[in-house]
Amino acid sequence: MLEKKEKVLLKKSAAEVEKAKEFTRAKNKRAAIQCLKRKRLYEQQIEQLGNFQLRIHDQMIMLEGAKATTDTVDALRTGASAMKAMQKATNIDDVDKTMDEINEQTENMKQIQEALSAPIGAAADFDEDELEAELEELEGAELEEQLLQPATTTPESPMHVPAGRQPTRPVSVKPTAEEDELAALQAEMAL
Repeated sequence: MLEKKEKVLLKKSAAEVEKAKEFTRAKNKRAAIQCLKRKRLYEQQIEQLGNFQLRIHDQMIMLEGAKATTDTVDALRTGASAMKAMQKATNIDDVDKTMDEINEQTENMKQIQEALSAPIGAAADFDEDELEAELEELEGAELEEQLLQPATTTPESPMHVPAGRQPTRPVSVKPTAEEDELAALQAEMAL
């Protein structure tokens, strides 16, 4: 409505300017001045209408902002109510009880797994310390054997033994893997 009124006033203002030009051509100065005065009155009204429109637009913007604020506050209230309802549904005692149950079940599972992984039968009778000592002994013997071997290997030539005399000890030959396994089994059985 304000925009329509503004258009009408703009047309009237333009008409007064045209009348003022006609009166100026007709050398009627007084009538031309009257037309310009009316034109200024119309312009003042147009300016007022512009201010009214600005106020209305400003008010619309403020209302939109207020609506957004109200919607936000409503959403926050709804969220707070939902959170409050959830907290009523689960209190701290229930949470503590649930966590205790979880911890208990976890502990039970660990005990079951330990029971299942424990050695049974002959394997349960082994003493770990004795096994460690035996392993160290084997490692020491192997190291000693490596140190006693000559740095360069020379082909072994058969020993010349006079007829009728046999050596009392067999010639030292490097033990095979099979002999090493046999020695380890004998050492194990000696326990």
